[in-house]
Amino acid sequence: MGDSVAREDDQGRQQFMNDLIQVARGEKKADLLLKNAWIVNVFTGTIDSGDVAIYNGRIAGIGNYEAEKEIDLRGSYLTPGFIDSHVHIESSMVSPEEFASTVIKHGTTTVVADPHEIANVAGKTGIAYMLEASKSLPVSIYFMLPSCVPATHLETSGATLSASDLKSLFKEKSVLGLAEMMNFPGVLHRDPIVLEKLESFESKLIDGHAPGLSGKDLCAYMAVGIYSDHESTTPEEALEKLRLGMYIMLREGTAAKDLKKLLPIIDDFTAPRCLLSTDDRHPEDLIEEGGIDLLLRMAMKEGVHPIRAIQLATLNPANYFGLKDRGAISPGRIADLVVLNDLEAVKVSSVLKDGRMAVREGELLLKPKKKAVPAKIKKNIKIEEVKPGHFEIPRRRRGKCRVIDIIPNEIITKQAVVPPKTKEGRIISDTERDIIKIAIIERHSGTGNMFVG
Repeated sequence: MGDSVAREDDQGRQQFMNDLIQVARGEKKADLLLKNAWIVNVFTGTIDSGDVAIYNGRIAGIGNYEAEKEIDLRGSYLTPGFIDSHVHIESSMVSPEEFASTVIKHGTTTVVADPHEIANVAGKTGIAYMLEASKSLPVSIYFMLPSCVPATHLETSGATLSASDLKSLFKEKSVLGLAEMMNFPGVLHRDPIVLEKLESFESKLIDGHAPGLSGKDLCAYMAVGIYSDHESTTPEEALEKLRLGMYIMLREGTAAKDLKKLLPIIDDFTAPRCLLSTDDRHPEDLIEEGGIDLLLRMAMKEGVHPIRAIQLATLNPANYFGLKDRGAISPGRIADLVVLNDLEAVKVSSVLKDGRMAVREGELLLKPKKKAVPAKIKKNIKIEEVKPGHFEIPRRRRGKCRVIDIIPNEIITKQAVVPPKTKEGRIISDTERDIIKIAIIERHSGTGNMFVG
Protein backbone atom coordinates (compact mmCIF):
# COMPACT_ATOMS: atom_id res chain seq x y z
CA MET A 1 0.00 0.00 0.00
CA GLY A 2 2.75 2.44 0.99
CA ASP A 3 4.82 1.70 -2.15
CA SER A 4 1.74 2.15 -4.34
CA VAL A 5 0.95 5.56 -2.81
CA ALA A 6 4.59 6.58 -3.20
CA ARG A 7 4.52 5.65 -6.90
CA GLU A 8 1.32 7.66 -7.39
CA ASP A 9 2.93 10.64 -5.66
CA ASP A 10 6.01 10.29 -7.88
CA GLN A 11 3.83 10.09 -10.99
CA GLY A 12 1.88 13.16 -9.93
CA ARG A 13 5.08 15.07 -9.28
CA GLN A 14 6.51 14.07 -12.62
CA GLN A 15 3.34 15.21 -14.40
CA PHE A 16 3.54 18.55 -12.61
CA MET A 17 7.18 18.94 -13.64
CA ASN A 18 6.24 18.03 -17.21
CA ASP A 19 3.53 20.71 -17.27
CA LEU A 20 5.74 23.31 -15.59
CA ILE A 21 8.46 22.78 -18.20
CA GLN A 22 5.90 23.26 -20.97
CA VAL A 23 4.71 26.53 -19.42
CA ALA A 24 8.27 27.74 -18.85
CA ARG A 25 9.09 27.06 -22.52
CA GLY A 26 6.00 28.87 -23.68
CA GLU A 27 4.37 25.71 -25.04
CA LYS A 28 1.45 25.91 -22.63
CA LYS A 29 -0.42 28.82 -21.08
CA ALA A 30 0.38 29.85 -17.53
CA ASP A 31 -2.39 30.13 -14.95
CA LEU A 32 -1.56 33.74 -14.16
CA LEU A 33 0.67 36.43 -15.65
CA LEU A 34 1.74 39.44 -13.59
CA LYS A 35 2.49 42.08 -16.20
CA ASN A 36 4.51 45.29 -16.18
CA ALA A 37 6.23 44.76 -12.83
CA TRP A 38 9.43 46.21 -11.46
CA ILE A 39 10.90 42.94 -10.20
CA VAL A 40 13.18 43.16 -7.17
CA ASN A 41 16.04 40.77 -7.98
CA VAL A 42 17.63 39.63 -4.71
CA PHE A 43 20.35 37.73 -6.61
CA THR A 44 21.81 40.65 -8.56
CA GLY A 45 20.63 43.58 -6.47
CA THR A 46 18.83 45.07 -9.46
CA ILE A 47 15.28 46.07 -10.26
CA ASP A 48 14.25 44.47 -13.53
CA SER A 49 11.27 45.29 -15.71
CA GLY A 50 9.28 42.24 -16.74
CA ASP A 51 6.33 39.87 -16.51
CA VAL A 52 6.09 36.87 -14.16
CA ALA A 53 4.30 33.70 -15.27
CA ILE A 54 2.79 31.47 -12.59
CA TYR A 55 1.61 27.89 -12.93
CA ASN A 56 0.06 25.75 -10.20
CA GLY A 57 1.50 27.91 -7.43
CA ARG A 58 5.01 28.07 -8.88
CA ILE A 59 6.89 30.68 -10.83
CA ALA A 60 7.27 29.22 -14.33
CA GLY A 61 9.26 31.99 -15.93
CA ILE A 62 10.03 35.67 -16.34
CA GLY A 63 9.48 37.19 -19.76
CA ASN A 64 6.86 37.20 -22.51
CA TYR A 65 4.19 34.59 -21.75
CA GLU A 66 0.54 33.88 -22.35
CA ALA A 67 -1.78 33.02 -19.49
CA GLU A 68 -5.37 32.19 -18.69
CA LYS A 69 -5.50 35.32 -16.54
CA GLU A 70 -3.47 38.51 -16.52
CA ILE A 71 -2.97 41.20 -13.88
CA ASP A 72 -1.38 44.47 -14.93
CA LEU A 73 0.77 45.75 -12.06
CA ARG A 74 1.32 49.04 -13.88
CA GLY A 75 4.85 49.56 -12.70
CA SER A 76 4.42 48.44 -9.11
CA TYR A 77 7.33 46.73 -7.39
CA LEU A 78 7.24 42.96 -7.02
CA THR A 79 9.26 41.34 -4.22
CA PRO A 80 9.50 37.82 -2.80
CA GLY A 81 7.20 37.14 0.16
CA PHE A 82 8.77 38.19 3.46
CA ILE A 83 10.11 35.58 5.89
CA ASP A 84 10.17 36.12 9.67
CA SER A 85 13.18 34.15 10.91
CA HIS A 86 12.18 33.81 14.56
CA VAL A 87 8.83 34.48 16.17
CA HIS A 88 6.73 33.34 19.10
CA ILE A 89 3.18 33.32 17.76
CA GLU A 90 1.83 33.10 21.31
CA SER A 91 3.13 36.61 21.99
CA SER A 92 0.53 37.90 19.55
CA MET A 93 -2.04 36.54 22.03
CA VAL A 94 -4.12 35.03 19.23
CA SER A 95 -4.40 31.69 17.46
CA PRO A 96 -2.19 30.79 14.47
CA GLU A 97 -5.16 31.47 12.18
CA GLU A 98 -5.62 35.03 13.46
CA PHE A 99 -1.87 35.63 13.47
CA ALA A 100 -1.53 34.51 9.85
CA SER A 101 -4.55 36.60 8.82
CA THR A 102 -2.80 39.69 10.19
CA VAL A 103 0.82 39.28 9.09
CA ILE A 104 -0.08 38.25 5.52
CA LYS A 105 -1.57 41.74 5.06
CA HIS A 106 1.90 43.12 5.81
CA GLY A 107 3.64 40.92 3.26
CA THR A 108 4.85 38.09 5.50
CA THR A 109 4.21 34.78 3.75
CA THR A 110 6.48 32.49 5.81
CA VAL A 111 7.43 32.43 9.49
CA VAL A 112 9.71 30.20 11.52
CA ALA A 113 8.06 29.87 14.93
CA ASP A 114 9.22 28.65 18.31
CA PRO A 115 6.18 27.45 20.31
CA HIS A 116 8.05 27.68 23.59
CA GLU A 117 5.34 29.52 25.52
CA ILE A 118 2.53 27.09 24.80
CA ALA A 119 4.86 24.13 25.31
CA ASN A 120 5.85 25.53 28.70
CA VAL A 121 2.19 25.26 29.69
CA ALA A 122 0.83 22.27 27.76
CA GLY A 123 3.90 20.33 26.61
CA LYS A 124 3.51 18.10 23.55
CA THR A 125 -0.25 18.73 23.50
CA GLY A 126 0.46 22.41 23.02
CA ILE A 127 2.95 21.78 20.23
CA ALA A 128 0.57 19.33 18.54
CA TYR A 129 -2.12 22.00 18.56
CA MET A 130 0.24 24.57 17.02
CA LEU A 131 1.30 22.12 14.31
CA GLU A 132 -2.28 21.28 13.40
CA ALA A 133 -3.62 24.83 13.66
CA SER A 134 -0.83 26.05 11.36
CA LYS A 135 -1.89 23.89 8.44
CA SER A 136 -3.80 25.29 5.44
CA LEU A 137 -3.21 28.91 6.36
CA PRO A 138 -2.41 31.87 4.09
CA VAL A 139 1.06 31.88 5.68
CA SER A 140 3.55 28.99 5.71
CA ILE A 141 4.47 28.29 9.34
CA TYR A 142 7.58 26.25 10.07
CA PHE A 143 8.73 25.27 13.53
CA MET A 144 11.88 25.04 15.58
CA LEU A 145 11.07 22.81 18.55
CA PRO A 146 11.42 24.34 22.05
CA SER A 147 14.79 23.42 23.51
CA CYS A 148 14.20 24.49 27.10
CA VAL A 149 10.92 23.44 28.70
CA PRO A 150 11.13 24.47 31.44
CA ALA A 151 13.54 27.33 30.69
CA THR A 152 15.66 26.55 33.77
CA HIS A 153 15.55 24.14 36.71
CA LEU A 154 14.42 27.08 38.87
CA GLU A 155 11.15 27.45 36.96
CA THR A 156 7.84 25.82 37.83
CA SER A 157 6.31 24.93 34.48
CA GLY A 158 3.27 23.06 33.30
CA ALA A 159 5.31 20.51 31.37
CA THR A 160 8.76 19.10 30.78
CA LEU A 161 10.07 18.16 27.34
CA SER A 162 12.84 15.59 27.07
CA ALA A 163 15.04 14.81 24.08
CA SER A 164 12.87 11.77 23.29
CA ASP A 165 9.73 13.93 23.42
CA LEU A 166 11.23 16.27 20.86
CA LYS A 167 12.56 13.48 18.63
CA SER A 168 9.06 12.05 18.35
CA LEU A 169 8.10 15.21 16.42
CA PHE A 170 10.89 14.87 13.84
CA LYS A 171 8.52 13.32 11.30
CA GLU A 172 6.51 16.52 11.01
CA LYS A 173 7.37 18.20 7.69
CA SER A 174 7.12 21.66 9.20
CA VAL A 175 9.77 20.96 11.85
CA LEU A 176 13.15 22.39 10.84
CA GLY A 177 15.23 21.97 13.98
CA LEU A 178 15.79 22.94 17.62
CA ALA A 179 14.76 26.42 18.76
CA GLU A 180 16.82 28.89 20.73
CA MET A 181 19.06 27.11 23.23
CA MET A 182 18.38 29.49 26.12
CA ASN A 183 20.14 27.35 28.66
CA PHE A 184 23.64 28.40 27.61
CA PRO A 185 24.95 27.76 31.15
CA GLY A 186 23.76 24.18 30.68
CA VAL A 187 25.76 23.97 27.46
CA LEU A 188 28.92 25.39 29.03
CA HIS A 189 28.67 23.14 32.09
CA ARG A 190 27.88 20.06 29.97
CA ASP A 191 24.48 19.35 31.49
CA PRO A 192 23.64 15.78 30.31
CA ILE A 193 20.02 16.70 29.56
CA VAL A 194 21.09 19.63 27.40
CA LEU A 195 23.76 17.60 25.61
CA GLU A 196 21.25 14.84 24.84
CA LYS A 197 18.99 17.37 23.10
CA LEU A 198 21.87 18.84 21.15
CA GLU A 199 23.00 15.37 20.09
CA SER A 200 19.47 14.51 18.98
CA PHE A 201 19.38 17.53 16.66
CA GLU A 202 22.87 17.22 15.18
CA SER A 203 21.38 16.53 11.74
CA LYS A 204 19.09 19.59 11.91
CA LEU A 205 19.41 23.31 12.54
CA ILE A 206 19.96 24.54 16.10
CA ASP A 207 19.17 28.16 16.88
CA GLY A 208 20.96 30.03 19.61
CA HIS A 209 20.09 32.39 22.45
CA ALA A 210 23.28 33.75 23.92
CA PRO A 211 23.00 37.31 25.27
CA GLY A 212 26.40 38.67 26.26
CA LEU A 213 28.25 35.42 25.60
CA SER A 214 31.79 36.11 24.44
CA GLY A 215 35.31 34.73 24.08
CA LYS A 216 35.94 31.08 24.88
CA ASP A 217 32.44 30.59 26.27
CA LEU A 218 30.99 31.69 22.93
CA CYS A 219 33.35 29.32 21.14
CA ALA A 220 32.25 26.47 23.40
CA TYR A 221 28.60 27.30 22.80
CA MET A 222 29.06 27.24 19.04
CA ALA A 223 31.27 24.18 19.03
CA VAL A 224 28.25 21.91 19.55
CA GLY A 225 26.49 23.14 16.41
CA ILE A 226 24.63 26.29 17.47
CA TYR A 227 24.97 28.74 14.59
CA SER A 228 22.46 31.57 15.00
CA ASP A 229 21.57 34.16 17.59
CA HIS A 230 18.89 36.84 17.98
CA GLU A 231 19.96 38.24 21.36
CA SER A 232 22.77 40.62 20.36
CA THR A 233 22.17 44.12 21.71
CA THR A 234 25.33 45.91 20.53
CA PRO A 235 27.22 45.96 17.21
CA GLU A 236 30.33 44.69 18.98
CA GLU A 237 28.52 41.65 20.34
CA ALA A 238 26.96 40.86 16.96
CA LEU A 239 30.25 41.28 15.08
CA GLU A 240 32.07 38.88 17.40
CA LYS A 241 29.42 36.26 16.70
CA LEU A 242 29.59 36.97 12.96
CA ARG A 243 33.38 36.60 12.94
CA LEU A 244 33.03 33.15 14.50
CA GLY A 245 30.49 32.08 11.89
CA MET A 246 27.09 32.72 13.43
CA TYR A 247 24.04 33.98 11.58
CA ILE A 248 22.65 37.09 13.26
CA MET A 249 18.91 37.68 13.50
CA LEU A 250 18.30 41.40 13.84
CA ARG A 251 15.34 41.74 16.17
CA GLU A 252 12.65 44.37 16.54
CA GLY A 253 9.85 43.23 18.79
CA THR A 254 7.42 44.94 21.13
CA ALA A 255 9.72 44.92 24.16
CA ALA A 256 13.17 44.23 22.70
CA LYS A 257 14.12 46.77 20.03
CA ASP A 258 17.63 46.10 18.74
CA LEU A 259 17.39 46.66 14.99
CA LYS A 260 18.65 50.24 14.70
CA LYS A 261 21.62 49.55 16.97
CA LEU A 262 22.68 46.52 14.94
CA LEU A 263 22.25 47.86 11.41
CA PRO A 264 25.86 49.21 11.29
CA ILE A 265 27.15 45.62 11.21
CA ILE A 266 25.74 45.15 7.70
CA ASP A 267 28.22 45.39 4.83
CA ASP A 268 29.00 43.50 1.63
CA PHE A 269 30.52 40.59 3.54
CA THR A 270 28.24 40.30 6.56
CA ALA A 271 24.87 40.97 4.90
CA PRO A 272 24.29 37.38 3.64
CA ARG A 273 24.50 36.11 7.24
CA CYS A 274 21.97 38.59 8.64
CA LEU A 275 18.23 37.92 8.94
CA LEU A 276 15.22 39.82 10.29
CA SER A 277 13.15 38.69 13.26
CA THR A 278 10.18 40.10 15.18
CA ASP A 279 10.55 37.57 18.05
CA ASP A 280 7.67 38.87 20.19
CA ARG A 281 5.13 41.39 18.93
CA HIS A 282 1.86 42.27 20.60
CA PRO A 283 -1.36 42.38 18.55
CA GLU A 284 -1.78 46.16 18.50
CA ASP A 285 1.78 46.56 17.20
CA LEU A 286 1.24 43.96 14.47
CA ILE A 287 -1.96 45.65 13.35
CA GLU A 288 -0.87 49.28 13.60
CA GLU A 289 2.86 49.10 12.77
CA GLY A 290 3.29 45.79 11.01
CA GLY A 291 5.74 42.94 11.23
CA ILE A 292 8.67 42.38 8.90
CA ASP A 293 7.48 45.27 6.72
CA LEU A 294 8.11 47.58 9.69
CA LEU A 295 11.66 46.27 10.04
CA LEU A 296 12.26 46.83 6.34
CA ARG A 297 11.04 50.42 6.56
CA MET A 298 13.29 51.05 9.54
CA ALA A 299 16.34 49.54 7.83
CA MET A 300 15.82 51.56 4.66
CA LYS A 301 15.26 54.76 6.64
CA GLU A 302 18.59 54.16 8.39
CA GLY A 303 20.36 53.94 5.05
CA VAL A 304 20.36 50.24 4.19
CA HIS A 305 19.97 49.80 0.44
CA PRO A 306 16.35 48.75 -0.27
CA ILE A 307 17.27 45.54 -2.09
CA ARG A 308 19.82 44.59 0.55
CA ALA A 309 17.18 45.13 3.23
CA ILE A 310 14.75 42.91 1.31
CA GLN A 311 17.44 40.22 1.08
CA LEU A 312 17.48 40.11 4.89
CA ALA A 313 13.81 39.14 4.85
CA THR A 314 13.74 36.84 1.83
CA LEU A 315 16.80 35.16 0.32
CA ASN A 316 18.91 35.10 3.49
CA PRO A 317 16.42 33.29 5.75
CA ALA A 318 15.48 30.95 2.89
CA ASN A 319 19.15 29.99 2.55
CA TYR A 320 19.72 29.61 6.29
CA PHE A 321 16.68 27.42 6.89
CA GLY A 322 17.13 25.41 3.70
CA LEU A 323 13.84 26.65 2.25
CA LYS A 324 15.09 26.53 -1.30
CA ASP A 325 11.62 26.78 -2.78
CA ARG A 326 11.11 30.41 -1.70
CA GLY A 327 12.90 33.66 -0.93
CA ALA A 328 13.34 34.91 -4.50
CA ILE A 329 11.46 35.57 -7.73
CA SER A 330 12.92 32.76 -9.74
CA PRO A 331 11.66 29.92 -11.99
CA GLY A 332 10.59 26.91 -9.96
CA ARG A 333 10.13 28.75 -6.69
CA ILE A 334 6.81 29.08 -4.90
CA ALA A 335 4.88 32.14 -6.06
CA ASP A 336 4.85 33.91 -2.69
CA LEU A 337 4.96 37.50 -3.87
CA VAL A 338 4.39 40.99 -2.52
CA VAL A 339 3.23 43.93 -4.63
CA LEU A 340 4.49 47.30 -3.34
CA ASN A 341 3.26 50.68 -4.49
CA ASP A 342 6.27 52.34 -2.87
CA LEU A 343 9.51 50.39 -2.40
CA GLU A 344 11.13 52.36 0.43
CA ALA A 345 7.86 52.96 2.25
CA VAL A 346 7.22 49.19 1.91
CA LYS A 347 3.59 50.00 1.18
CA VAL A 348 1.94 46.63 0.59
CA SER A 349 -0.74 46.71 -2.09
CA SER A 350 -1.33 43.01 -2.74
CA VAL A 351 0.08 39.67 -1.62
CA LEU A 352 0.10 36.38 -3.50
CA LYS A 353 0.43 33.11 -1.62
CA ASP A 354 1.20 29.99 -3.66
CA GLY A 355 0.22 31.93 -6.77
CA ARG A 356 -3.20 32.88 -5.43
CA MET A 357 -4.23 36.41 -4.55
CA ALA A 358 -4.30 36.40 -0.74
CA VAL A 359 -4.54 40.13 -0.08
CA ARG A 360 -5.80 42.90 -2.34
CA GLU A 361 -5.66 46.53 -1.20
CA GLY A 362 -5.56 45.46 2.45
CA GLU A 363 -8.45 43.01 2.18
CA LEU A 364 -7.80 39.39 3.13
CA LEU A 365 -9.13 37.11 0.39
CA LEU A 366 -7.83 33.74 1.64
CA LYS A 367 -9.60 33.45 4.97
CA PRO A 368 -8.57 30.43 7.06
CA LYS A 369 -10.96 28.18 8.92
CA LYS A 370 -10.77 28.32 12.70
CA LYS A 371 -9.73 25.12 14.45
CA ALA A 372 -10.80 23.85 17.84
CA VAL A 373 -8.48 24.47 20.76
CA PRO A 374 -7.99 21.45 23.08
CA ALA A 375 -9.54 21.82 26.53
CA LYS A 376 -6.17 21.19 28.19
CA ILE A 377 -4.84 24.34 26.57
CA LYS A 378 -7.87 26.50 27.36
CA LYS A 379 -8.33 25.40 30.98
CA ASN A 380 -4.90 25.41 32.54
CA ILE A 381 -4.80 28.25 35.08
CA LYS A 382 -5.07 26.77 38.57
CA ILE A 383 -4.70 29.34 41.33
CA GLU A 384 -6.26 29.79 44.73
CA GLU A 385 -8.09 32.97 45.66
CA VAL A 386 -5.76 35.97 45.67
CA LYS A 387 -6.54 38.77 48.10
CA PRO A 388 -5.09 42.30 48.48
CA GLY A 389 -3.28 41.25 51.63
CA HIS A 390 -1.20 38.76 49.64
CA PHE A 391 0.59 41.66 47.96
CA GLU A 392 1.73 43.33 51.17
CA ILE A 393 5.48 43.48 51.88
CA PRO A 394 6.58 44.13 55.48
CA ARG A 395 9.29 46.75 55.90
CA ARG A 396 12.70 45.18 56.47
CA ARG A 397 15.22 46.34 59.06
CA ARG A 398 18.07 46.81 56.61
CA GLY A 399 16.13 49.60 54.96
CA LYS A 400 17.03 48.84 51.31
CA CYS A 401 15.80 46.45 48.67
CA ARG A 402 16.94 45.13 45.33
CA VAL A 403 15.16 46.47 42.25
CA ILE A 404 15.04 45.10 38.71
CA ASP A 405 16.29 48.04 36.65
CA ILE A 406 14.58 47.95 33.26
CA ILE A 407 16.62 49.09 30.27
CA PRO A 408 14.16 50.72 27.83
CA ASN A 409 13.58 48.69 24.64
CA GLU A 410 15.90 45.87 25.75
CA ILE A 411 15.25 42.41 27.11
CA ILE A 412 18.25 42.45 29.46
CA THR A 413 18.01 44.15 32.85
CA LYS A 414 20.23 45.62 35.55
CA GLN A 415 20.09 45.49 39.32
CA ALA A 416 19.78 48.45 41.68
CA VAL A 417 19.72 48.65 45.49
CA VAL A 418 17.58 51.50 46.79
CA PRO A 419 15.65 52.50 49.91
CA PRO A 420 11.99 51.68 49.33
CA LYS A 421 8.98 53.87 49.92
CA THR A 422 7.12 52.76 53.05
CA LYS A 423 3.83 53.43 54.74
CA GLU A 424 2.56 52.10 58.05
CA GLY A 425 5.37 49.55 58.28
CA ARG A 426 4.90 48.23 54.77
CA ILE A 427 6.79 48.68 51.49
CA ILE A 428 4.56 50.28 48.85
CA SER A 429 4.89 51.14 45.17
CA ASP A 430 6.69 54.38 44.41
CA THR A 431 5.29 55.76 41.15
CA GLU A 432 7.35 58.95 41.38
CA ARG A 433 10.55 56.89 41.01
CA ASP A 434 8.80 54.31 38.82
CA ILE A 435 9.43 51.55 41.35
CA ILE A 436 6.46 49.20 41.56
CA LYS A 437 5.76 45.81 43.02
CA ILE A 438 6.03 42.57 41.07
CA ALA A 439 4.24 39.31 41.85
CA ILE A 440 4.78 35.77 40.62
CA ILE A 441 1.94 33.29 41.14
CA GLU A 442 2.28 29.56 40.45
CA ARG A 443 -0.53 28.82 37.97
CA HIS A 444 0.08 25.28 36.74
CA SER A 445 -0.57 23.00 39.72
CA GLY A 446 -2.57 25.06 42.21
CA THR A 447 0.13 24.91 44.89
CA GLY A 448 -0.67 28.40 46.16
CA ASN A 449 2.97 29.40 45.88
CA MET A 450 3.39 33.14 45.43
CA PHE A 451 6.23 35.64 45.57
CA VAL A 452 5.91 39.39 45.92
CA GLY A 453 8.86 41.77 45.62
